[in-house]
Amino acid sequence: MDEPARRRARSAWIRAWPSGQSRRALARVGSKTRLTGDNYKVIISEAAALLLQLRARGNTLREPRSKALGEGLYELRGQQVRIFYMFRPGRRITLLDGMVKKQDRIPADLMARLRRFQQEIEALDARRHAP
Repeated sequence: MDEPARRRARSAWIRAWPSGQSRRALARVGSKTRLTGDNYKVIISEAAALLLQLRARGNTLREPRSKALGEGLYELRGQQVRIFYMFRPGRRITLLDGMVKKQDRIPADLMARLRRFQQEIEALDARRHAP
């Protein structure tokens, strides 16, 4: 297998939940904070760089860039950005949500929403793979 084919085989499909809205997922990273001009560009470029690393390295990405939150939920960690994701069958990665980091802890309402998204996706996968 040549090198480009090997890279394609290693890379994972990345989708945003819900409905595969990848561009909106990147934009949503900064939506809860008033971002303007250069700051917005820095945050979006940091998020894009993290997503490229995730796509290239998949489940081999480790700390400090990726951290397991337990029960199949993970976060991509940048200087100012957090992006939450999960792995799915078929080498797929689903982006659940993102936030601009203001503190080290993850708000409880965000964790509850992430777990709800995760359960919905797992239920869809179970229905698709049921006999």
